[in-house]
Amino acid sequence: MAAIIRNSICNKTLHQLGKIESIPVRNYASANRVKPFKKVGITDKARNDAKAAEMRAPAKGQEEATLLAGQQIKSFGQSLASRGYLRPIKPYSPPEDVQSKILELAKSNNLTNPKQKFSSSQQKFQFLAACFGALKHSVPNSRLHEIGSVEDALEFYRTPVDTTLPLDALKTVELPENLYIQHEYVRFHPETDTMFGGKSAFPKSSTIVTGLKYKDKYKGHVAKKSWP
Repeated sequence: MAAIIRNSICNKTLHQLGKIESIPVRNYASANRVKPFKKVGITDKARNDAKAAEMRAPAKGQEEATLLAGQQIKSFGQSLASRGYLRPIKPYSPPEDVQSKILELAKSNNLTNPKQKFSSSQQKFQFLAACFGALKHSVPNSRLHEIGSVEDALEFYRTPVDTTLPLDALKTVELPENLYIQHEYVRFHPETDTMFGGKSAFPKSSTIVTGLKYKDKYKGHVAKKSWP
């Protein structure tokens, strides 16, 4: 009897389950699956870079580019001129007959017109070499591009070259009463400066002379340190 009841219950349950409709299940793809290739197009950054390059290009072509290059060379020349006294240049004083000497050298090199440009680099080199042999003063490399004719060379050899440092030039200038320049500076040394018993205002600071030029002129010393 118990078996009959159990079978009846199972048959009813299976019959009810058979009536349940199937629930649709959505399958999600894996996050690690290979994504399809996407064709790379022109991005906003690439478009902006191309537009910026187009705006930076000279509007008037080679003429503006040449003008810009000329301005850069001129600026570089001014920079060299501002610190020219620091370069190893020999002083030069033009002789009184510098003009006649330059013109004679020009005639000997078949240069009859002082304003005419040199026909070749070889002609320019020969003429400037002759000027150097006669006047013992050469054109520096930074100014060779300025010498294009005999007239330019004459202007160069008329100009004196003063290699005096600006600080040394102040020795011969009459200064105002409230201004004094001490050209020979003083270095502290405990053996010679005995006004306060050889004590310095900076007892832990050494006075070391490293230059070869001033080692014999100024005597240095190493301060004693209690620590470390």
